[in-house]
Amino acid sequence: MPAGQTAPTDHPPDPVLRAEQDHLLESRAALGRMRTTTAGLTAQGADRLATEHLKQVLHRRMLSLQDDPAVPLFFGRLDYAADLGAEHDETLYVGRRHITGEAGGEPLVIDWRAGMALPFYRARPADPMHVRRRRRFGFSTGALTAYEDEDLAGGAGASGTGSAILQAEIERPRTGPMRDIVATIQPEQDVIVRAGLDSSVCVQGAPGTGKTAVGLHRAAFLLYAYREQLGRSGVLVVGPNASFLSYIGDVLPALGEIDAAQATVESMLADATGLVVRATESAARARLKGDARLAEVVRRAAWGHLAPASGTLVLPRGIHQWRVPAYLADEVVAELRARGVRYEAGRAMLAQRLAHQVLLRMEAAGDSPDDRVQGAVARSREVKAYVSSLWPALDPAKLVLRLLTDADLLAAAADGLLSAEEQAELLASRPGKTPRTARWTLADLALVDEVTDVLSRTPSLGHVVLDEAQDLSPMMLRAVGRRASTGSMTVLGDLAQATTPWAVGAWDDALAHLGQPEAVVTELVEGFRVPGLVIDYAARLLPVIAPTLTPPRSVRHSAGELDLRRTDDPLAGLLAAVQADLAQEGTVGVVVPDARIAEVAAALGTSGVAYDLLGEAGDFGTDAAPRVDLVPATLVKGLEFDHVVLLEPAELVAAEADEVTGLRRLYVCLTRAVTSLVVVHTHDLPGALD
Repeated sequence: MPAGQTAPTDHPPDPVLRAEQDHLLESRAALGRMRTTTAGLTAQGADRLATEHLKQVLHRRMLSLQDDPAVPLFFGRLDYAADLGAEHDETLYVGRRHITGEAGGEPLVIDWRAGMALPFYRARPADPMHVRRRRRFGFSTGALTAYEDEDLAGGAGASGTGSAILQAEIERPRTGPMRDIVATIQPEQDVIVRAGLDSSVCVQGAPGTGKTAVGLHRAAFLLYAYREQLGRSGVLVVGPNASFLSYIGDVLPALGEIDAAQATVESMLADATGLVVRATESAARARLKGDARLAEVVRRAAWGHLAPASGTLVLPRGIHQWRVPAYLADEVVAELRARGVRYEAGRAMLAQRLAHQVLLRMEAAGDSPDDRVQGAVARSREVKAYVSSLWPALDPAKLVLRLLTDADLLAAAADGLLSAEEQAELLASRPGKTPRTARWTLADLALVDEVTDVLSRTPSLGHVVLDEAQDLSPMMLRAVGRRASTGSMTVLGDLAQATTPWAVGAWDDALAHLGQPEAVVTELVEGFRVPGLVIDYAARLLPVIAPTLTPPRSVRHSAGELDLRRTDDPLAGLLAAVQADLAQEGTVGVVVPDARIAEVAAALGTSGVAYDLLGEAGDFGTDAAPRVDLVPATLVKGLEFDHVVLLEPAELVAAEADEVTGLRRLYVCLTRAVTSLVVVHTHDLPGALD
């Protein structure tokens, strides 16, 4: 049991708690001094550009030093011992950021990512890692309330999820956006978090295993351990939708990291292509457009524009006319193709190579041209026109439009790859006539991005975190993967939660499409969020939706609450369940089939329940921050609520393209609850749940 339990106060009666609270107050004062010192610095570089860079550095430093009194500055303590192999006896406090004291710059708190903090997560009696005692702290609204010691040298005390403080943190209600798990990271999670920048990892995580948090904490660790390198190359977090990004948006800033960009696949592709998704399409067509074979189709379509020389290049300069014969021009084109250069790079090189051939003829005639002459020749009207006849300039969006509307172009590019029926399916999409007015779909944008990469190499970031990766098509995976072509990735997902018709069915396939075939796949099955009753009930679906996966198991002490309510009036049953949940602590997620949103929204409004509608801006309730979220089933993935009320599972399953996809969607919806799940239904439940 935690020692020294007491009410939160600045002067706890327990002398140990009092000493630790004094250290907390000293640390908070030191953090304030660090921020004041930073605020007083003046950015003055050698020139205007350097000055602006310094201003940005100072601004980011100020943001990283922000103090939230409700968040404890440290959550653990390590007592290193010389007789256990440490250099000397030393006490270190572990927190979210490094805090330095005034005297001699001694650390009052060390960053959880520092090497010296590693034993807090991985030390055990069999391997104490030079630490005699590990202490965990309990907090309430930023005030220290309890402590709990583990004697690693003697093997006494609570450890792992046997820790009462750690268990209390796991059981704490989920209110607001996702919070960090820095105080509760488990050893198997920490191994993933601290994997080096040169390693790509794939985490197959059951619901509630913390895979998203692990991925975000890995990003925070990499930004700390490889700050200079990633400061240049960048970090990107890719999530399934804007609501999800909003939900996780506070995690990295809470850990002192503000330099990681966030995007959805749609926003990433829209920014890259300059196009906007304006339409949806049938599952069959979207699946076809997302097929990896389309990568070769668009590559052929682009390179198929190269044409053999139809005549001699003639360049008049002064009284001379310099000629490059057609056969020689074709040889230059063939040599460039053999080098494997990108389309636009080859086009630029072709102009220079032709200009070089002209200079060779000038030299043979007794002239002495230099590089400036070659550059002028390459830019000449005659050379540019000749290059365009051999190697025409292409626009990615226009090429995709032509591919989806020109039967002859598609047939030539898809020969041996797509059947006649598949080609007809693509031609039936008819997105439009111009890139500006076309009704682009998300699958179309992935095709445009593929063409863009054929033309010019996509710049690579240092690290990409991809969440809910199981839902992406091969073409979408390729689009994300090329953003890390020279970097590494953290790939997160759960094959049992794959709910798109174009989803990849195996991690080996997904990693191959991402360009990360060597990534290590790790499976997390211990659930820290979903209570036992709920996860065991949802796991009944696994033999149908993901028979190869290990069933998850909950490590929470609370079994949670599961209530299956059959009723002739589902809306009345839903409202009764919501009112009962509002009488308890925590958030309430009302998860309903998308087609029922308007109906349930009207019922909630009529009954006076304040709520937010997920996926739309604005507050639909009467309170500033309603505890109830109305969530379409298609947007609930990745979110969590203390209490979940789920309406009509059978309708939810029937709304999907096939039964397996529908059951996977149901599995997602069933596993969003942290404390209680109420299933309200009139129709029979799916057979797998009986």
